[in-house]
Amino acid sequence: MNEKEKAPVLELLIQTDPAKTVELEGAGGKVRMIPFTGTAEGPLFHGIIEPCGVDTQVTNAANVRHMSARYMLTGEDHTGTPCRIYVQNEAWFEGGARPVPWHSVPVFMTDSEALAPVLHRNCFIGEGIRDSEGLHIRFYEAAP
Repeated sequence: MNEKEKAPVLELLIQTDPAKTVELEGAGGKVRMIPFTGTAEGPLFHGIIEPCGVDTQVTNAANVRHMSARYMLTGEDHTGTPCRIYVQNEAWFEGGARPVPWHSVPVFMTDSEALAPVLHRNCFIGEGIRDSEGLHIRFYEAAP
């Protein structure tokens, strides 16, 4: 079974405000910082994306884009216990544009005793798709 046949561990709906995006362009490339918020749902957790989230996209002179999104989720784990999850999600794209869907490598950190044994294993794959609602990101446990 591949990751796409599995149910996601966590699904995010990202909301951005284009007016708050900050950009820099120079001889070495381009940097775009995109702040965001949103919601997080899944069988292990439900909550919100705190408004401190930012997606930093750096496109170098060779037109390779590195995306690094870092954000904090606040909500409840599947036992009903309040908790937080820190997410660092990394991806690289050639040719400047993102493929559809695009894939990433997330790393999680949590203060939830119930979620730590799962999320701290660092064996996940992310998938992102944009539609009229916003950006949907799904995290799947990678096959062993």
